[in-house]
Amino acid sequence: MKANKNLRVGIGFDIHRFKKGRKLLLGGVNIPFKLGLDGHSDADVLLHALCDALLGAMAKPDIGRNFPDTDPRYKNISSKLLLSRVMGMVCKEKFNLVNVDCIIITDEPKINTFSDKIQTSISKITGLGKGSVGIKAKTTEGILSFSGKGIAVYCVALLEKN
Repeated sequence: MKANKNLRVGIGFDIHRFKKGRKLLLGGVNIPFKLGLDGHSDADVLLHALCDALLGAMAKPDIGRNFPDTDPRYKNISSKLLLSRVMGMVCKEKFNLVNVDCIIITDEPKINTFSDKIQTSISKITGLGKGSVGIKAKTTEGILSFSGKGIAVYCVALLEKN
């Protein structure tokens, strides 16, 4: 079987601790909850993982090297803006985004009721149709060491060379 060199897949992972006094943003959507996520930017763990998946598919350095948390320009920056910049890189490298699939891992808050809004938000930022954006919410069943302490996300992205 001959490999298709025009297709590139990337995987992204990110995890953030909960923190009092911050908004909880997932996929660019404000989720009503008593805690937000800690981070240099707005700490949208889902969009960070998606950025890393896209960057990985292009064999580029990760989000931390592209937008370092030591740079004051990125303090409290919107992760939607970071994803838009990564999408600019995708276009500059002459790729088309085919689809993304994301798994959000947290025991609370319950995410399933927000999945459609998150899907719509990511669709708008990336230009994908909603049918090409997968969002799944999973719990840890209380057995992982970070259970109740934060949110972890895995994302995969498929790019096709123009």
